[in-house]
Amino acid sequence: MHEWESLSHVRWDCKYHVVIVPKYRKKVLYGKLKRELGEILRDLARQKGVDIEEGHLMADHIHMCLKIPPKFSVAFVLGFMKGKSAVRIHRKAGHKKVTGMNFWSRGYCVSTVGLDEPTIKKYIREQEKKENDQFDLFE
Repeated sequence: MHEWESLSHVRWDCKYHVVIVPKYRKKVLYGKLKRELGEILRDLARQKGVDIEEGHLMADHIHMCLKIPPKFSVAFVLGFMKGKSAVRIHRKAGHKKVTGMNFWSRGYCVSTVGLDEPTIKKYIREQEKKENDQFDLFE
């Protein structure tokens, strides 16, 4: 059975597969920063009423399945999450490999999930395995 959310005059189920990358696609998302970033993104999503249904942090990008209320646009939510997380990374983590307040690249990749939700969630979970399998082809 399909689960619908509701606001005062709306029944909704808006899910998006989103990919965001650090500036210049640098491989900086590992170790302590990886743990902290997951916590920061969950907190920021909670502030806007967004559910991170699935997520996976790779060294150079993040895949997430977000459930965003229709009162917010995808651009607004991602702008909020990327902007605030960059500030928190600099203030809280104080990572030396990250310079300036430009932690994330300007753009992002987004697609609607629709009825392929289980397939998308499985893809996000197994992203690292698929990437490692591709490297094995070249060895």
